[in-house]
Amino acid sequence: MSKAHIIGLGKSGVAAARLLKKNGWEVELSDRNISDSLQQQEQQLTQEGITVKLGYSFEPEKSLDLVVVSPGVPWDIPPLLRARENGIETIGEMELAWRYLQSPRWVGITGTNGKTTTTALVAAIFQTAGLSAPACGNIGYAACELALSETPPDWVIAEVSSYQVESSNTLKPEIAVWTTFTPDHLSRHYNLDNYFNIKASLLNRSQIQIINGDDPYLHENATNLWHNTYWTSVKGKANLLGDAAKGIYIEDGWVVAFGEQIVSVESLQILGTHNQQNLLMAVAVAKLAGIEKEAIAEAVENFSGVPHRLEYICSWNGVDFINDSKATNYDAAAIGLRAVPAPVLLIAGGEAKEGNDNDWLRQIKEKVVFVLLIGDAAEFLAKRLQKINFRHYEIVKNMERAVIRGAALSKKYDAKVVLLSPACASFDQYQNFEERGDNFRQLSLALNQKKR
Repeated sequence: MSKAHIIGLGKSGVAAARLLKKNGWEVELSDRNISDSLQQQEQQLTQEGITVKLGYSFEPEKSLDLVVVSPGVPWDIPPLLRARENGIETIGEMELAWRYLQSPRWVGITGTNGKTTTTALVAAIFQTAGLSAPACGNIGYAACELALSETPPDWVIAEVSSYQVESSNTLKPEIAVWTTFTPDHLSRHYNLDNYFNIKASLLNRSQIQIINGDDPYLHENATNLWHNTYWTSVKGKANLLGDAAKGIYIEDGWVVAFGEQIVSVESLQILGTHNQQNLLMAVAVAKLAGIEKEAIAEAVENFSGVPHRLEYICSWNGVDFINDSKATNYDAAAIGLRAVPAPVLLIAGGEAKEGNDNDWLRQIKEKVVFVLLIGDAAEFLAKRLQKINFRHYEIVKNMERAVIRGAALSKKYDAKVVLLSPACASFDQYQNFEERGDNFRQLSLALNQKKR
């Protein structure tokens, strides 16, 4: 019997373990952490015949035939390098799902920012058209959960991070989308060329490529890489790269795809030019998959966005509280600021990331009346604000204090919006950006309860 080891007891790791067990493998699953919830999972999985090792740091054993890595595990940690040197096949969870789930057609959506919204909108359009098309990857299901289903879907709509591309060397979507490209995850990928080449490898393996032509880096560097590329632009037909007949663009307030008006831009409920770019890419996927424009228009009209990305939470004394916790880098946070009306009271901070913060700081100067800084990066971000002579900030450390101070100061500064858009990772104070956004939501909604 072949033996596999899965690293990481999250949703992806558990689904991978069950998929391999179902297909006759001897399976062990490990996690460095120990907690009550992990121990409960251990009991359940042990009953299913899966060996679980908690508080265990993976070391490759000669008896292993396969190692499966959950998305958050760095691809080049020494134990994985040793496993590969020893000839043990090492893959990511999405690659494993692909091997057992090739009968559906796949859409793979990658990029620095915009992946989640584009993935959710594509899935909504396909589902409105009557197709079984679940979203998976970093949104919705773990990919292996879909492979476990008795009835395979018509389409798999996969959000694919650079980590997942890196560990999925045969994943070959029919349609691949590249949303944006800016410096991110450089602590993992080391330099911009590595990061670009990892993203590009997904498109290399795909039959059809859809690329955001308004992204400056992609506009400059991805022009001649593929022959079957469909370019998008919110700036109209004249700004398209490549063949206009293969273009998807906005003109006279309408999304036009391959020469046909599809849906009014006003139908999209969510804020920001970046979401119009996401809309264009989603429409391109739908048209190339053969979906009628009526289903596309209906799905767009009913789409309210995704949690933690410019998510409206509530209004308190006339001030809108908006959760943009998914803005985990400077570029995403600058986009968030651009999308909301000024004046803005901004909550930022967390675990600092490398990157160019010039555009973010420029948006702060233009639109923000006060910044509340939380988390480990607070002192560092305060120095960045001082550098541009922005003095209206306060270090409050945690989210509870930030929301209470935000409510009070929003009145003083006549802010229209209190915006959580951290420009940082969440791991200093939270398990993930979702937990951070949920905390902001809970605290914001509590303001109205106190008012009563």
